[in-house]
Amino acid sequence: MRDILKVWGPVVAISLVVLAGAWWFVDPAPPRQITLATGAPDGAYHRYGERLRDILARDGVTVKLVGSSGSLANLAQLGPSPASGVRADLAFVQSGVGAPAEQPYLVALASLYYEPLWVFVRGAPPPRLTGLAGRRLAVGPEGSGTRELALTLLAANGIADGDSAGTRLLPLAGSDAAEALKRGEIDALFRVTAMNGPSLLDLLRTPDVALLSFDRAGAYVRRHRFLSSLSLPAGVLDLADNIPDHDVTLISPMASLVARDDMHPALVDLVLSASSEIFGAGGVFEEPGQFPSPRYVEFPLSPDAKRYFESGLRFLHRFLPFWAATIVGQLLVLILPLIAIVIPLVRIGPPLYRWRIRHRIVRWYRDLRRIEHALVLSGLDGDTAGREQATAELDALQAQVAEISVPTGYADQLYHLRLHIGFVRQNFSV
Repeated sequence: MRDILKVWGPVVAISLVVLAGAWWFVDPAPPRQITLATGAPDGAYHRYGERLRDILARDGVTVKLVGSSGSLANLAQLGPSPASGVRADLAFVQSGVGAPAEQPYLVALASLYYEPLWVFVRGAPPPRLTGLAGRRLAVGPEGSGTRELALTLLAANGIADGDSAGTRLLPLAGSDAAEALKRGEIDALFRVTAMNGPSLLDLLRTPDVALLSFDRAGAYVRRHRFLSSLSLPAGVLDLADNIPDHDVTLISPMASLVARDDMHPALVDLVLSASSEIFGAGGVFEEPGQFPSPRYVEFPLSPDAKRYFESGLRFLHRFLPFWAATIVGQLLVLILPLIAIVIPLVRIGPPLYRWRIRHRIVRWYRDLRRIEHALVLSGLDGDTAGREQATAELDALQAQVAEISVPTGYADQLYHLRLHIGFVRQNFSV
């Protein structure tokens, strides 16, 4: 038992250390629920959130949608202490509203689509934003990306709430702002939304309401790098009625997915795969396959998202259901080190054990040969004292060997040793 413990004890100890080390590097199982900050119930973010929720539900992941006033509020939801008390894991965010240096715990997963700024004006639209000075403008509620962008652009054109021209900036948004514009209660509305945003086509069909074209789009894009210039061709929304009735130039921020940096890698893959299903087909402004994209993001790109865009889904997730692939991946992390390290140790265990048992027997041959050599010399020299000493040592050796205990499988070697001791004793008649 002592020999077994000395041989197999270190093997078991090393195996446990390797297993513990492997377990340290195994990602915990991904959570079965994530919280997604979207936006207003009638907005594009909420509709896309519902589609994302439905796709992830197929893999057993529940997505809880949390409404908000817009992108700034969504970023706050991702923070360590959201005002609502509900901390989001993931959020739709409009480019140009975040402050990456102030929020180092956030990472971008992908940009999703162009999110143009639509400026609808009652009556004939002015050629530039400067023509909106002194009017009643719906710029969206506090916390919305629309308001953030509108205030930035208006300020660049010398327009502010309550300025000398009497400009009024109102927190109206969505259908309320659209109805107010139709009734003449406001003079213009700003809205940042996807092409399929609510009431866009309705506003374009409304008499006395026109869409402003940004003739200085190039200047806006150069001054604000998060913006892009887009062309809305005549008739693209409705060829029969020719809506719009002329080419319109728009400027557009980007809609993106932003997450906390501790989001589980497997969920990053799952969310990006679902995003490809939703946004990969393209649209009026987006080419097929252009989105989701690692480009056009303001927050640092998540390392897991970078790996996804470079290599696609992880190997196991291409062939197995989500949870099965996750479990198998965890098992492989545990098993592979055992195969690489422990199995070789197990293979050298039996030879090492055999060596230890044989060594307990073979080491006595060194003493037996020394005693035999002393008996030969004492016989040649007639050294009676030397012969008596060698005989005493042979007696002691025989007594010690008689106490050796070895496994039955090695008894033949022990009996060979005893026979050889007897051979020496008989050969020299001692």
